[in-house]
Amino acid sequence: MGRTYLVFLVIVGFVSSMLSSGHSTSPSPKVASGHVSERSSSSNSSAPSNPELPSDAVQLQREPNGHFFADVQINGSPIRVLVDTGASGIALSRSDAQRAGLPVSAGMFNVVGEGADGEVHGEYVMLDRVSLGSKSAEKVPAVILDAGEQSLLGQSFLSQFETVEIRGDTMLLR
Repeated sequence: MGRTYLVFLVIVGFVSSMLSSGHSTSPSPKVASGHVSERSSSSNSSAPSNPELPSDAVQLQREPNGHFFADVQINGSPIRVLVDTGASGIALSRSDAQRAGLPVSAGMFNVVGEGADGEVHGEYVMLDRVSLGSKSAEKVPAVILDAGEQSLLGQSFLSQFETVEIRGDTMLLR
């Protein structure tokens, strides 16, 4: 029952983020010297680093669609994820799962949760390694979703950070 509830929360977070914003087309954030800053197409400059932040802190800038995104390493492959502090776990799109070297079934018949449109199909997987900034975790459970294009990063990884806070348009992970 607990596993079903966990997956349900991930799916609800995923579906609500997709309904509220659609797929983001803005540039992905870039990890550099302990922080993540939004890249600008008009210049190569990144947001100024904050000297008060610890060197292992990750700083994300809110994108125009109102969400925070990060480039994480999953099984050694860069994957752009929506950071969802309300999601319990990690949910991967089919294409991101394949990019991370995970086997993806042609037909996903397992029901991994319930969404606004009914049953959500996918499959459960174990990620060898997930990394963001200086934080990493091994053997992290996740779900590969049959439908959807945006992957989510939830609490199963965010709990690696001591604090997660939002100040205006900046999310700080320390």
